[in-house]
Amino acid sequence: MALELASAFQVRPAEGDRPGAFASFPYDRDLVRRFRDAFPRARWREEEHCWFVPGTTALRRLDTWMTRELETLDRHADERGRDAFAFEPLESPYLAVGDELVVRTPYSRTVVEAMRRIPWARWDPQGKVWRVPFRSYGELRARWQEIEEAARRNEPAARRARAESREEREAALALQAERRRHRYPVPGDDLPPLDRPVATLAWGIVVFEDIGPEPLSDLRLRDRYPHLKDPLGRYVFARWRRPTLQEVYRARPAREPDDADLRADRGWWLPDRGELREAARRLRQAERAAAVRSSLR
Repeated sequence: MALELASAFQVRPAEGDRPGAFASFPYDRDLVRRFRDAFPRARWREEEHCWFVPGTTALRRLDTWMTRELETLDRHADERGRDAFAFEPLESPYLAVGDELVVRTPYSRTVVEAMRRIPWARWDPQGKVWRVPFRSYGELRARWQEIEEAARRNEPAARRARAESREEREAALALQAERRRHRYPVPGDDLPPLDRPVATLAWGIVVFEDIGPEPLSDLRLRDRYPHLKDPLGRYVFARWRRPTLQEVYRARPAREPDDADLRADRGWWLPDRGELREAARRLRQAERAAAVRSSLR
């Protein structure tokens, strides 16, 4: 506002034989009255839309008068800004109020660009804050939602949460990719049986079809298979598939459940009756869902 006000006050020397200067400024009844009191010989020039002040010292006198008026108008603008703030205040942890408005936020390019568009706002490098005179309160309020939202997005806790969320999404995608490979690490010295339902820590009940000969060496597999322990070369990959419902029905449950530590160590075990019953229930649900989808095509 103040920048626009200053640019609206213009003084230029008159051209021609008659000495004098032209002045233009925004219309205000009190401002015009003060101008006429200061320059009683001034005349309005309709064709130029400005005032003409005669005299060889007119240019200097007009500059002095306009500088004084601008200072006065700035004081009035600050008072109006204070009144506007008192009537409709901004309440935010990022805003402090004193002789002027103080904005303190985490670093954000959005905040910097918004503050730079506010007239008279200035960066205080020592306090690491933005200082805004009350005359610019209207401009600050108009941009405050953008500033506050950007500040909240850049709080350390919010940035950590986004990073963790991103890491979780990446981990989930990596796990999905691993599932599509239909492989599972098992101890080479304690292999699961083939061609029968076997319970696993990662993929539930599966049927192993064959065992690979190569020992594992990719350390990243530890993030996807918690049962892997050193040395990693103790383990090999076993290829698996989902069991059919008939295979689960025919499977013989384990006579005695394996010890929990043994399950955690080798990552597989023979399922008990309850685990087979739950696997059968899920397979029946999957078959019914597939039948419904097929009927709708």
